Amino acid sequence: MAAEINSLQASKRLNLLTLFTSGSTLICCALPATLVAIGSVATLTSLISQFPQLIWISEHKTLVFGLAGAMLLVAGWLQWQARLLPCPADPALAALCMKTRRQSLWVYVFSLVLFVIGAFFAFVAPLLIE
Repeated sequence: MAAEINSLQASKRLNLLTLFTSGSTLICCALPATLVAIGSVATLTSLISQFPQLIWISEHKTLVFGLAGAMLLVAGWLQWQARLLPCPADPALAALCMKTRRQSLWVYVFSLVLFVIGAFFAFVAPLLIE
């Protein structure tokens, strides 16, 4: 029983890390594109001067998206494995187990959405502009 709870907790932690990684794909590509599109180039310049790491992330977007995609695959596989794990017999622990599963699934789905939005701005939108 402790192994199942540990597996759910590991899945939840990985999903939160995946959310962070998927968010970095938005920072790399969607944020700069949006700022330029709405005419806030000065804001983008100020942002880059404060956080020069954004340039590195943008230059290595293939690596960023590759790592994010790999983490999403691992998190999805863990979600799939955890869906059939038994919850504890204690009603309070069972409710917590089910709540953790739902939250973990929502975080994973939100991470996927962020990844797709970032991928669109990184790889598809530049092709549409040309």
